[in-house]
Amino acid sequence: MHVHAAPTATMQRVLRLSLLATLGYVVLTLLAGLRAHSLALVSEAGHNASDALALLLSFVAVHFQARPATDQKTFGYHRAGVLAAFLNALTLIGISIWIGYEAVRRFAEPVHVQPGLMMLVAAAGVVMNGVIAAMLWRCSQDVNLRSAFIHMLGDTLSTAAVILGGLAILFTGMTWIDPALSLAIALLILWSSVGIVKETLNILLEGTPRGLTLNQIRLTLEEIAGVEDVHDLHVWSLGSQTHALASHVTIADIPPSESARILEEINGRLSRKFHIHHTTIQFEHVECEVAHGCVIGVEEVSAHGHHHGHDQSHSH
Repeated sequence: MHVHAAPTATMQRVLRLSLLATLGYVVLTLLAGLRAHSLALVSEAGHNASDALALLLSFVAVHFQARPATDQKTFGYHRAGVLAAFLNALTLIGISIWIGYEAVRRFAEPVHVQPGLMMLVAAAGVVMNGVIAAMLWRCSQDVNLRSAFIHMLGDTLSTAAVILGGLAILFTGMTWIDPALSLAIALLILWSSVGIVKETLNILLEGTPRGLTLNQIRLTLEEIAGVEDVHDLHVWSLGSQTHALASHVTIADIPPSESARILEEINGRLSRKFHIHHTTIQFEHVECEVAHGCVIGVEEVSAHGHHHGHDQSHSH
């Protein structure tokens, strides 16, 4: 049984539009910052340039994910998106630390906010980043695009904070408002980024997918008529939305025609309940040697010195 990756055309279109809009905003912000002699706007241009890099990484990853499996890459390129998300999250952590450092520094050395051109460009940035974030949210079930979404959401909030901070300082004169908002945004970005790092590392290290437990899967399979035992069970993620399973299943010594029904029921339950579509199931009808990966039948080893009677079924 094989399930194809989620359609990528929409994700590619969203990322392409987001990348072009972000690059345009980087140029606009840089020119406006130089014209207004605003360090804040120049810094905002640099921040958005990092977002453009994140979107480019995500776009390249989605392109690779759409490529079919080969003899060299038998699972395809699902991990490309996960790797891009991991790199994006690391850059986000770096950005949040830098924002936090600048915010703390500005508590001691207040910077005067120029409301005019700076706030106008920031308002345009809020609209642009908000639209991009909304588009990415529609595809955010993919961890790669979720990391890009958090990039743009963080930018939307930070740009909005520039406007709100500027207005507040303009009317109250309290310069600590701007770094206080920046520090709060930095903590939000850091919290979100650490979550993505943990999720992507779990996938890259082939940990059990988030929300699944081996015991729950084992109990579900052992409820199937004809299944006597489930062991040597492994579940991992090929990509953020594609999971795989390999397991040994003990059944009675029955003909393959009868075991086919059990295999069909196993794959059906794994698909419906756990969204696991790529499986490798090995049927056994004798006690096996656990110390050697549960491959060698104990009865056959003692009697013949070699093993037989193991049926292996693959579901791709």
